[in-house]
Amino acid sequence: MDFEYSPKVKELQQKLTTFMQEHVLPAEAVAAQQLAADPSHWGAPPIMAELKATAKKSGLWNLFLPAREGAGLSNLEYAPLAELTGWSPLIGPEAVNCNPPDTGNMELLHLYGTEQQKAEWLTPLLDGDFRSCFSMTEPEVASSDANNVCLDIAEDGDEWVLTGRKWWSTAALREACKVAMVMGVTDSDAPVGSRHSIVLVPMDTPGLQIVRSTTVLGFDDRHEGGHGEIVFDSVRVPKENLLGPRGRGFAVAQARLGPGRIHHCMRLIGMAERAIALLTERARTRVAFGSPLADLGVVQANLADSRIKLDAARLLVLRAAWRMDVEGNKAARHDIAAAKVLVPLTVKDIIDNAIQVFGGAGLSQDTILPVLYAQARFLQIADGPDEVHRRSLARAEFAATPVLNEPK
Repeated sequence: MDFEYSPKVKELQQKLTTFMQEHVLPAEAVAAQQLAADPSHWGAPPIMAELKATAKKSGLWNLFLPAREGAGLSNLEYAPLAELTGWSPLIGPEAVNCNPPDTGNMELLHLYGTEQQKAEWLTPLLDGDFRSCFSMTEPEVASSDANNVCLDIAEDGDEWVLTGRKWWSTAALREACKVAMVMGVTDSDAPVGSRHSIVLVPMDTPGLQIVRSTTVLGFDDRHEGGHGEIVFDSVRVPKENLLGPRGRGFAVAQARLGPGRIHHCMRLIGMAERAIALLTERARTRVAFGSPLADLGVVQANLADSRIKLDAARLLVLRAAWRMDVEGNKAARHDIAAAKVLVPLTVKDIIDNAIQVFGGAGLSQDTILPVLYAQARFLQIADGPDEVHRRSLARAEFAATPVLNEPK
């Protein structure tokens, strides 16, 4: 694996660093004020439109998509760019149209969408004209085992009829959210793995009702459009709204979940870098018992450990991205799973160290640290909890490790 980035990536890194420093980070306070001024608003603050316009003019748009519509980057090339957007997770990714769940949804439409579906949904998403959500998890079942997903998708003539309940549909409460990708059961008698399908459901379809948004450790995530709990009460959509082959919902979903997981990890590395930067600045300037906190051995040890652990986590992310590029997403699934376990846990600990150095301020809204911590903790569950990924890794290890003929 070559650790040297190409001239193209280096140029994008420089441009994106400047964009983050000169536009995104200064916009955080403005965005917070705008959202506070309108408590009924779900979605991006008004300043996001300015950021998006600047990003487009700067050639910092759809960097995640290695297709003709995007920057044409590999997963490995995208990694350092996603990391930079992670410095400002509330507005950075969306400012360059690289935010979940839209990134994964765009990839699915690109891979599986019909020409009609691409024209109706993919093109506006690529242009940043509206948003989308992905509805898979259900409140009544353990959705970590996706076979439990039970929303019913029944055939009725030329239509699909959806009946059930979903939650954690991120961005669903946005006025700009125009379509949901919904997984449900189309073939209940089929073998496991062939029962589920995904259909595209416009958000204004009769029978679709958003009940509420769930919070994340108390954060309402209004900037994202919340996390919608949605009731589907005999929701009817045309048969042509099927996304991908019937009964292949798991395979279709995995095409977004694999890249989605590694993208989360890439951004988390940036969140941890910001936490380390905040910690070092605070330790240099905060005086306790007659000397800066930076002089304390315990602070130095925690800072050193943070750097060691973060660099190791980044290497795991880069290896997973490299394997995705070289061998494909399926071959890289265990590397992705390993990163998905290690990175949120590592980043959460690093942010926790920074909170400790800040003391009471680190727990308050006066720093971004609580937001970063909630993001890291959330990602130990989102896109599959740690236990599922550990189970997968253990099974692979049992299957791959040879039996040693140790002497008795």
